Amino acid sequence: MSIDRGALSVGRLVIGLILCALGALWFGQGIGAIGGSFMTGQAIWAVFGAIAVLFGVSLLRRVRLSRRR
Repeated sequence: MSIDRGALSVGRLVIGLILCALGALWFGQGIGAIGGSFMTGQAIWAVFGAIAVLFGVSLLRRVRLSRRR
């Protein structure tokens, strides 16, 4: 069973974008810039958000590098 490289790249792209968006939301709520949630003003959510953004960016970089080859 082989994995299609194109499908793998699309999957990484989608997951990377979702992680970046969720991470930005969590970070914003964690620092209190976005209200209306139990996460608002809780510093731990800012940390989780920053980590999610870093993972998302790393996935997006992998997609970009694989498409150059």
